[in-house]
Amino acid sequence: MPTIAEGDRFPHVSGKTFQGEQIDLSGYAGKRNVVLYFYPRDLTPGCTREAIDFDRKLADFDAHDTTVIGMSVDPLEAHQTFTTSCGLHFPLLSDEGGALSDTLGIKADQGYSRRTTFVIDKTGVVRKVFEVQGVDGHVDQVLEAVRSLA
Repeated sequence: MPTIAEGDRFPHVSGKTFQGEQIDLSGYAGKRNVVLYFYPRDLTPGCTREAIDFDRKLADFDAHDTTVIGMSVDPLEAHQTFTTSCGLHFPLLSDEGGALSDTLGIKADQGYSRRTTFVIDKTGVVRKVFEVQGVDGHVDQVLEAVRSLA
């Protein structure tokens, strides 16, 4: 069970993408909502479907002032391969070693992140937490949660 609940302020998160872009969640404050989704592994069937589903709906998220960011314990090199092979248009950050996943209470015994999605509003407050059991339909549920922020 995640240690961050709905109504909590999301902790500071920053990192670099494989392209070298620095992303800091606090940079979205007052400007955009953030969907930060954690997934177990790059290039696995469920994670690939989930990433492609998010990518297909990016315009819908953008229409609601929302940025999508993916994160896993995979290294940046794996993210580069994943992004390229799936044609993704949103950033992936690495939680290599799983320190953030551990802090958030979503690190599995095997060392990867459990599939968990946080919808964070423009003030940095978590508005919805999804502990995802299956990827089918998940992105639509997240988009509905984002629409309810308006």
